[in-house]
Amino acid sequence: VDTFLNRGAINIAYSLMAMPFAFFVLPWPTPELWLALLATYCVHVLFEWLQASAFERGAFSVVYPIARGMSPLVTASLAIVVFGEGLEWAQWGGLLLLSGAIFSFALVNIRSRRLTAEEKAGVRLAVMTAILTGFAIAAYTVVDAFGIRLAANPFTFLAWFFVMGGFGFPLIAYRRWRRTEVKPPLNELAVRGVFGALIAYLSFGSIMLATTLDKVGEAAALRETSIIFATALGVMFFKEKVSAAQLTLILLIAAGAMIAEFAG
Repeated sequence: VDTFLNRGAINIAYSLMAMPFAFFVLPWPTPELWLALLATYCVHVLFEWLQASAFERGAFSVVYPIARGMSPLVTASLAIVVFGEGLEWAQWGGLLLLSGAIFSFALVNIRSRRLTAEEKAGVRLAVMTAILTGFAIAAYTVVDAFGIRLAANPFTFLAWFFVMGGFGFPLIAYRRWRRTEVKPPLNELAVRGVFGALIAYLSFGSIMLATTLDKVGEAAALRETSIIFATALGVMFFKEKVSAAQLTLILLIAAGAMIAEFAG
């Protein structure tokens, strides 16, 4: 499955689905909010390109934990500068535990694979791309939190974010689609796009709304528990086995997130 084409299909789907609400239901953005939306548009195009590149170069079970493990500490650090939102020492300890456990989860997954020398070189490139993706996640989290807090109605920000997303990465995906010799059926891409769009509404929308009620660093910590749910889905639907080391790390991830959230 081409990660670039999937990403493009998701963006087109959630853009089309958001248009009626943005155009006819919600208040229009103010000039200041348009500038914030432009900033988040640019950051998300970079993030989506890095993420698709990381998934193309390395296994999901490796690059996803690395990208997600980078972002909580970077996000919390940026939130100090942008919002003046400091965390307690215990919360920083929780973030370190969370990120360390997520990185270790990726390391366990790497060591479970028997890689050739050429594959190891590919993994190194994938890891570097995943680290850059983690910084991009932190950047968009802070920029988006600034934008949604600027909006009088947070759903105005969310609706226009999704609308504008249909005019960013899909252009990159379209160029990719034109160069692809064996093109995937458009109906299959459309189904993946709609399914991915619904997940994006639920996941991205909820975390952005959480940043209006909570500190950005705390919300980012809770978001990274997604790796727990991803592992649970893999076990339930794909019959994947979880080793004792992976189970231990999952518990540490959950503990780190809870400390970061409630120790303040």
